[in-house]
Amino acid sequence: MYVSLKEVLNEAQSLNMAIGAFNTHNLEMLPEIIRAAYKQKTPVIIQTGCGTANYIGHRNLVAVCKSMAEEYGVKVTLHLDHAKDFNEIRKAIDAGYSSVMYDGSSFSLKENILGTKRVVEYAKNHGVSVEAELGIVGGTEEGIVIEKEKIRYTDPQEAVEFVQLTEIDALAVAIGTNHGQYRSKTDVNFSRLKEINEVLDIPLVIHGGTGVKEKDIGKVIDLGIRKFNVGTELLIGWNNESKSCYMSNEENISNRENVVPCLEVINEIVQRKIRLFKNIND
Repeated sequence: MYVSLKEVLNEAQSLNMAIGAFNTHNLEMLPEIIRAAYKQKTPVIIQTGCGTANYIGHRNLVAVCKSMAEEYGVKVTLHLDHAKDFNEIRKAIDAGYSSVMYDGSSFSLKENILGTKRVVEYAKNHGVSVEAELGIVGGTEEGIVIEKEKIRYTDPQEAVEFVQLTEIDALAVAIGTNHGQYRSKTDVNFSRLKEINEVLDIPLVIHGGTGVKEKDIGKVIDLGIRKFNVGTELLIGWNNESKSCYMSNEENISNRENVVPCLEVINEIVQRKIRLFKNIND
């Protein structure tokens, strides 16, 4: 089934788990992410930035997600990540995306609220879920670098006001994670996440999920994280395998022989992450 973000996060809430939100960086990755979710018997969130959506084509992405959700019997959400331009958000919604994120985190609280409310109003009229961000997550996302000194943790009391005034479906929180982090791991601020979770009653989202230590994943899920973003690990895995294949294979070999091994890497990463996100303590 092709569903909204709200629907899959409600399921995650009822089972105290998180739903993996995996960035597809090309059209080839997308089916493999869904196949991996099918094997793990969980819903899945396919994410694209605005650049990837415009490169592949919004309606192409929607068509593949809808078709594969029906074929495999998997709940699939197609989510536009870190969109700052209302026109880009409207383009995705009009094409059939089932979820969008408006990122006004770099603005003042009032400006973030105003921008988010505008997106929520348009999205709700089309049955589309909305995620927003409060606080500033560091690192690199879609080529935009947030320097360490500009990172700002999410303030719990501001979060209460923000959620009440915007009526969003999920909130991305800044608790020490960084976009694009893969060579090292994050020290998550668990006390701040606990404070936020205690005053809010909506699903919370971690961005920069690649940088979270595996031993910490269950801890943040127990503290309210219901959507776990993973992008960099997929990109690094694909690029490393792709480089190896293209360097070792003959020039006239079918391109499929270079792509299929990359898909196997993607499948393995997604399944491994989903197993962690299930938050099963044996």
